[in-house]
Amino acid sequence: MKLLIATTNAGKVREFREMLGAGRFEWCDLKGLTGVPEVEETGRTFRENACLKASAYAKFVGCWALADDSGLEVDALGGKPGVHSARWAQMHDQGEGDANNNVLLLRQIEAVPDAARAARFVCVLALSDEAGNIVLTARDTVEGRLLRAACGTNGFGYDPLFLIDALGKTTAELEPDEKHAVSHRGNAMRRLKAMLPDVSTSVGTVAVL
Repeated sequence: MKLLIATTNAGKVREFREMLGAGRFEWCDLKGLTGVPEVEETGRTFRENACLKASAYAKFVGCWALADDSGLEVDALGGKPGVHSARWAQMHDQGEGDANNNVLLLRQIEAVPDAARAARFVCVLALSDEAGNIVLTARDTVEGRLLRAACGTNGFGYDPLFLIDALGKTTAELEPDEKHAVSHRGNAMRRLKAMLPDVSTSVGTVAVL
C-alpha cells in the first residue's frame, strides 16, 4: 500500500512515519507533489477541518486520504487556541511559527496559577475514499498542564510547554516511542488502525495528510 503523507509540517510527517511503520507502506509526502492547492481550514472543530482536508485532497489526488487536524485546548482560555493553534500568534499579529505561538500563549496565561493551567492536546483523523466520502474518523486527547517556560528540545509546536504529570516530563522531553505511547496523535492513530481492517480490502492508495 502506498501512503502519501500530505502535510508541510515536518514534525507531523516524522510522527506519521514513526507510528505507521515501514513494513506495510510505501512512503512519500506532499512536498513530492506539484500543483496541489492548500485546503482552507474553515471548520469550527478539529473534526470539521480534518474532514475538509481528507475529502478535498482525496478528490484532488484521486486516492484515499487520511487527514489530521490537531491542536491545544487551554482551560484558562476557554479552550483556545484550539483549531487555531498553528496560527495563534499570526492571528494576534505577533509573528508566525512555533516560537511565537509559545511566547504569546505564555504571556496570555502569565497570571494563571499553576493549579489552573490544565490543557490538552486534541487530534482528529479523518479517512476519505477517492471520491471524497468520509469513511471514518478517530478522535483522542492527552491531558496535561502548561509550564511557565519551555523545557525539552524534541517534538514541535507547544510540546516544550506541555507537561504530563504522570511522566514528570513535557512532550518535548519524551523519546519518540514514549511520546507516541501517550500522545493525542498516537492515541488517535491506534483508534484508527483498529478500525482500518474493515475498509483495508478496498484501499489501494492512501494519502496521509
